[in-house]
Amino acid sequence: MASLLYGAGLRLRECLKLRVKDLDFGYHQIVVRDGKGAKDRVTLLPESLEGPLKAQLVRVKALHERDIAMGQGQVELPDALARKYPRAPYEWAWKFAFPSHKLSADPRTGAMRRHHVYENYLIRGVKEAARAARIAKHVSCHTLRHSFATHLLERGYDIRTVQELLGHADVSTTMLYTHVLNRGAGAVSSPLDRRPP
Repeated sequence: MASLLYGAGLRLRECLKLRVKDLDFGYHQIVVRDGKGAKDRVTLLPESLEGPLKAQLVRVKALHERDIAMGQGQVELPDALARKYPRAPYEWAWKFAFPSHKLSADPRTGAMRRHHVYENYLIRGVKEAARAARIAKHVSCHTLRHSFATHLLERGYDIRTVQELLGHADVSTTMLYTHVLNRGAGAVSSPLDRRPP
């Protein structure tokens, strides 16, 4: 999950809410549905994550089949889709890519459902990884998204492409990442350090 935050520029909630149908291995892309500002967008699906994600989906499919066999297996659907497609909450394509390890009762309806993993699971994992790597700076899930944008700009991708991948409505938000490209005083050498040939 943390690799997706960095490799695809996902926000924490976007990663948690990924559904099986949102992962497009054929086109190497992820469809982010109902992102910030209630907008959909398409971003990268890193080829290096395709193997681990396919293995994850094999585990999720086994969990889904076990839930169905037990008479469970519902998943919450966005908006009014559950009314429009009454069988959809049981369909494999709508399952979360990173489901909770346990079923829980929907507080509104009482229906037993398997939701996505709790966000603190990923938050703690990222913090523990930063501690284990002995990183002496503040690291959060959002740091990985910032790194995605910064590294794309450092590699020469244009600002509009990065804006689209991040799902920013305004390019000025994306422009904030360009400040890290200014190398600061360390990139300029003093005239004193220039020696005559």
